[in-house]
Amino acid sequence: MKTVVVSIGGSVVLSDEADALFLNKLTTLFKKISKEYKLFVIVGGGKIARRYIQLGRELGFDEDTLDLIGIDVTRVNARIITNLLGSSNKEIPHTTGEALKLDLPIVVMGGTDPKHSTDQVGAELAEKTQAVRFVNATNVDGIYDKDPNKYKDAKQLKEVSIDHLITQYGTKWGAAGKNIFMDEPALEIIQRAKVPTFIVNGKRLDQLEKALTGQSFDGTEILV
Repeated sequence: MKTVVVSIGGSVVLSDEADALFLNKLTTLFKKISKEYKLFVIVGGGKIARRYIQLGRELGFDEDTLDLIGIDVTRVNARIITNLLGSSNKEIPHTTGEALKLDLPIVVMGGTDPKHSTDQVGAELAEKTQAVRFVNATNVDGIYDKDPNKYKDAKQLKEVSIDHLITQYGTKWGAAGKNIFMDEPALEIIQRAKVPTFIVNGKRLDQLEKALTGQSFDGTEILV
């Protein structure tokens, strides 16, 4: 069975208010996908993690501690998803190695180590499993030429090369709690492993399904 990896942003799972109906629909989609593909789901921390990190930074905590706080939130979010799925792992893996040992149709996890984003976890799993697709489900419709939340004239990029992204953003870890389409170290793995990678709005479940199953979708393909 072929493998698909999806990194789903914490703000997709839980934004300002809890949305039980959406989460049920999201996990129903994952179960549908798992009938055709082995599915790894990596869950981010989102706004809640960033709020805790901001508080910790104001209190003078070091970056590793801030990262660990964010990782804890990703694991809570992952636990919500795995309990809704029912057919996946109950305990959240601490490493990609642990995740790879689980013989289940869907494996769910969060973050692992400081300076190691959930995007990077997803890219690592995609590389190690030779996934046919790595889908990054965010809260915007793909990659834009500038922040669409700030600029009304921002234009969506249907395709963009991994080399261009690395030239623009680099591959070095910045700081805990950054909010960009994908963290920089993940880009290096995608380039090295030539993983087919797609950016989609995870709130739009019809488009997420298309991205996961290899259909044409409204989002961005990263050319490798």
